[in-house]
Amino acid sequence: MNALAATSRNFKNAARILGLDAKIEKSLLIPFREIKVECTIPKDDGSLVSYVGFRVQHDNARGPMKGGIRYHPEVDPDEVNALAQLMTWKTAVADIPYGGAKGGIGCTPRDLSMSELERLTRVFTQKIHDLIGIHTDVPAPDMGTNAQTMAWILDEYSKFHGHSPAVVTGKPIDLGGSLGREAATGRGVVFGTEALLAEYGKSCKGLTFVIQGFGNVGSWAAKLIHEKGGKVIAVSDITGAVKNPNGLDIIELVKHKESTGSLLNFSGGDNMDPNEILIHECDVLIPSALGGVLNRENASSVRAKFIVEAANHPTDPEADEILSKKGVIILPDIYANAGGVTVSYFEWVQNIQGFMWEEEKVNNELQRYMTRAFHNIKSMCKTYDCNLRMGAFTLGVNRVARATNLRVCSSHQVTKQPQSKPGARSLGTKEATHVVALNVVANSLNVSAQEESALRVEKHKAEDAADSKSEDGLGGAELSVLKFRDERWKNGTWDLNMFSKNGKMDWDGMILAEAKRRKFLELHPEASTNDDPVVFRSSIIPWWAWMMRSYLPEAELINGRAAMVGFFMAYVVDALTGIGVVGQTGNFICKAGFFVTVTAIILIRRTQDLGNLRKLADEATLPSTTSNGKLRGKIKTIKLEKRFKSAFQKKICIILTRSASAYPFICFFSSCPFYECLG
Repeated sequence: MNALAATSRNFKNAARILGLDAKIEKSLLIPFREIKVECTIPKDDGSLVSYVGFRVQHDNARGPMKGGIRYHPEVDPDEVNALAQLMTWKTAVADIPYGGAKGGIGCTPRDLSMSELERLTRVFTQKIHDLIGIHTDVPAPDMGTNAQTMAWILDEYSKFHGHSPAVVTGKPIDLGGSLGREAATGRGVVFGTEALLAEYGKSCKGLTFVIQGFGNVGSWAAKLIHEKGGKVIAVSDITGAVKNPNGLDIIELVKHKESTGSLLNFSGGDNMDPNEILIHECDVLIPSALGGVLNRENASSVRAKFIVEAANHPTDPEADEILSKKGVIILPDIYANAGGVTVSYFEWVQNIQGFMWEEEKVNNELQRYMTRAFHNIKSMCKTYDCNLRMGAFTLGVNRVARATNLRVCSSHQVTKQPQSKPGARSLGTKEATHVVALNVVANSLNVSAQEESALRVEKHKAEDAADSKSEDGLGGAELSVLKFRDERWKNGTWDLNMFSKNGKMDWDGMILAEAKRRKFLELHPEASTNDDPVVFRSSIIPWWAWMMRSYLPEAELINGRAAMVGFFMAYVVDALTGIGVVGQTGNFICKAGFFVTVTAIILIRRTQDLGNLRKLADEATLPSTTSNGKLRGKIKTIKLEKRFKSAFQKKICIILTRSASAYPFICFFSSCPFYECLG
């Protein structure tokens, strides 16, 4: 199984454990952006050669996307995609404010000169410079790249965007790199190993270690384990493998490799078959090279008690299952090699602040982050009864999903509109008039103390359930917001078919139901009253929208009609006056009649609306709480009249301040004798 399939499988298992909503699960699995670029450079001999570069930006819910750039001949879209996704979960597990990304170029760095590598790096940067940035996507070194590679990227990026030291991490110290960054991933591996061993009452001292891969990560891990009293009995890299049952002198081995370029023929150990390094007997096996090295072919032969995954995806799912059955404890890559990105975060922070930390502070902070993350993983393992890999994935996925929910929930409420279910009845004009009062009442209505207490108990139960599912306060598996439950609440409104009493519409019952819903939302401001958060617009007219007709819609309607009638009749009268059919006195009388007619229409409409409200006030009995909890009183008609009169006055102001609808009035005065005298 390739890296992408394995990572997606682990994510889906974590999503199933957490009970993620299918929509959230799908959105978290799809990369934010995938980039494929062609990079052609001249070689030192003058010939041209082309390479393909990739950059996958997976998710930015928790912050800028973060991930290394690797130069390796096996770089392909699936691998980069999988590693970008893994970075999303890794940064979330470490609890640093990043998302995930990854990049790479399919090349063999050993076959390229330093100048050729520089040209390739600069061309690649030119192709992606507008897609990376301090607060967008921050690259770092990975397999086949180093601090010098980051220096080239920084220099090329700065040509387009000005000096931006925080655009990459893992830089040389002189260009804004962080002290402790070079050893960070290896040091993080050791801190994670110590946290794991402490759970079993052990420490590095006296235990035997085998390290596959002796590059930056493996060599630093070996040095630190050696310093802490652990015995590194075998190591390997691309050049070969060496072993010593009494422990290798790591300092001398590093010097030997630097001088000869190979691990072979080291005086302090014996050469061995690199293929046997993974099945060499030891307490702790640390694969720190390529992915997929532990598979179903060799998993059953592994003789280590603990495996610490310093490499990305070194264990296939099939091997994972075999090793778990054997009782081998695996510290997953998503956590074990997070030291590098954690110190990259420290470097990014220092660049933004323009301040450099001491190396001791960097190392202490790294240990604190790694130890805290391990304890959070263990909490998830206890909560969901799973192994360390699933504990780490559920921790990371849960954090990213929660961040995604918080960021997109409000936009869903704005953009999603519910569809009316068959059978749901729309409000007619008469019913909408009733709804005006419902809005007035429900806003000021108090639910009984007993009902409010019940709602608060429900809220506390939900909080307790969430706390019990996650000891580190992550909120457990429930990622969706609380929901208002009532069978009569459908598609963002009340289904009027569900409210009946003695064969008639039960408006009192609807008022009580709406009051309970609003109290629920008051106690749960984060809650939704629908299966999917929506804005409350549908074929069923919401009562607050109907109420607003007093301020704008009806005023606009009357204004438009008055404008049309006014313009038409005024122009007709003026035209008749111009040809001598109507005199100035007739002109004045006609325009005065227009103005009186428009005013009369408005006043008649006002009287009709107030009449409807009085009728409703007589029909609707509204509850009010007292000390003994009894219902009392009826709504006073005067309150509705006062409210409506205020709205009516605003309506009049809107109409009369529009020049179009006031045109007959203006024409009336323009044609009167007094106005002519002033002229």
